[in-house]
Amino acid sequence: MNKSENHKQYDLEDRTLRFAKNTREFLKRLPRSLSNIEDAKQLVRSSGSVGANYIEANDSLSKKDFVMRIKICKKEAKESKYWLSLISVDDDLAKKTKDALAQEATELMCIFGAILKKTDNEKNPKH
Repeated sequence: MNKSENHKQYDLEDRTLRFAKNTREFLKRLPRSLSNIEDAKQLVRSSGSVGANYIEANDSLSKKDFVMRIKICKKEAKESKYWLSLISVDDDLAKKTKDALAQEATELMCIFGAILKKTDNEKNPKH
């Protein structure tokens, strides 16, 4: 792995960590309703799983394991976006934060999708 790829790897590790931390900060300020509490529990799991699986992907033992972990990252980012869509907010600041988190989840999904596509192209190069 060259220096640029290594730097990008850690940037994405930091980015996924920030996503999980920002999600937790957002959830601390939510109105306490039964549905928000239950949806928040799911969101905490999925948002943290994005980064945890990315770290596992970087330490994978095989290309197959790497691909599986990246697929999980993409799935968990998508799931985080889903839980965010179910959470109710009261004020504009919370709505802006929720929208920003949903945008970040979408961007992470796209990044992981691009990684999968690049990995697939490396595995099956076109003649």
